[in-house]
Amino acid sequence: MNRDYINCSEMPLGLGMALSRNIPAMERFSMMETAEKNAFIEGCKRVNSKEEMQNYVDSLVLR
Repeated sequence: MNRDYINCSEMPLGLGMALSRNIPAMERFSMMETAEKNAFIEGCKRVNSKEEMQNYVDSLVLR
C-alpha cells in the first residue's frame, strides 16, 4: 500500500487536525496523488470555521 503522506509543513494545521479526527478520510487523503492532495489543500483555504473544515474533510469518505 503506497502511503504518500504530504510534508507536514505544507499542510494547514486545521486540515491535519480534522484528518486526525476521521481516520477513513486520513487514509483516503494519504492514498491521493500529489496533485489531488494539493487541490484538496487549496480547497480548504475557502473554509471559514473548524466545523466547515471537519465537514470538508469528512467529504473525502463520500467521494
